[in-house]
Amino acid sequence: MFFSCESDIKKVQQLSETSFIPTGEADTLNLKYTDSGKIKSILKSPKMLDYSNINNPFTEFPKGIHVTLFDNKGNTTTVVADYAISYKKTDIIDLQGNVVISSQNSKKLETSQLYFDQKNEWFFTEKHFKYTDEAGGYLEGPGVDFSKDFKIFNMQQSSGEVNTSDK
Repeated sequence: MFFSCESDIKKVQQLSETSFIPTGEADTLNLKYTDSGKIKSILKSPKMLDYSNINNPFTEFPKGIHVTLFDNKGNTTTVVADYAISYKKTDIIDLQGNVVISSQNSKKLETSQLYFDQKNEWFFTEKHFKYTDEAGGYLEGPGVDFSKDFKIFNMQQSSGEVNTSDK
């Protein structure tokens, strides 16, 4: 008795590919996060895909996000990006494309990619950034990390203009 088999590598690869199908999908998302009855953040996005069924679960926002963060005093910080992905195991959010963070006191940071560490409430990037303060001064360069409220701000290399006034 003779047996034979056919080995088509493309068919084998198709069988072994993992299917990335989201377990959840939402359109026109408006999510409010509260703690002790106070709104801490509002996340808006035209599209959300939830991939919580894989080894390293994540949530993807392929059409961008608009997030408003509130501190204990009611001050706001707004985060806007063309694309975002939130990794559940690390609590890191990767923001990409026209990332703009602005505070209610007119501080603004612009970059092409920015990470947010949710546990430590800390932003960081190795990409080029431009930071503008409330007086119109600016700093720019590659690489920056800072606290959610812009109170702690560390730059790797920068140049810019700082406006000072004698009062």
